[in-house]
Amino acid sequence: MENNKLIKDNFSFLFEEKLLNELSQIGKIKKVNKGDFLIDIGQEMTFMPLLISGAIKVFRTDDDGDEYILYFIEGGDTCAMTLNCCLRGAKSEIKAVAEVDTTLLLVPISKMEDWLHYKTWRAFVFGSYNNRMKEMLEAIDSLAFMNMNERVLKYLKDKVLANKDESLNITHNIISDELNTSRVVISRILKKLEK
Repeated sequence: MENNKLIKDNFSFLFEEKLLNELSQIGKIKKVNKGDFLIDIGQEMTFMPLLISGAIKVFRTDDDGDEYILYFIEGGDTCAMTLNCCLRGAKSEIKAVAEVDTTLLLVPISKMEDWLHYKTWRAFVFGSYNNRMKEMLEAIDSLAFMNMNERVLKYLKDKVLANKDESLNITHNIISDELNTSRVVISRILKKLEK
């Protein structure tokens, strides 16, 4: 009964009653801690995560092991890359890590197509694709067109939004890793931003 209330409290603005009831019957609530891996590259997808609360960082890794942040997912949303893998039956091409303590509703991938007859489910799936596409274009624009000062500032703003906290507990090393640059460069830029 508690799961049913949690699902209705968080998704009734998105889905009709019948779909909410199916989500309550089939979905599984999972809590993950900050830093926990949810999905790794090459992993077979067996579920689709819907975020109830918290935030997830989605990124890719290149052949050299360098990581590039694609976007953050927040409460009430899902990952378009995961949706894509689920619909195609493909393995994951991304990594996903809990940015903060997070609560998820895990939906078996077998239900994704079954629910396409629900207008609200279709709108949710296509809306998620659209939102993530915009965020991925922003990530590409950031890499291609922004200087490092602008990238750091955008990164910090995105991090604040995802964490819902203006105070970030993060090291220069983490920032440099996530932006694929050196710690010295990050330290210099943060000093400039401070001034």
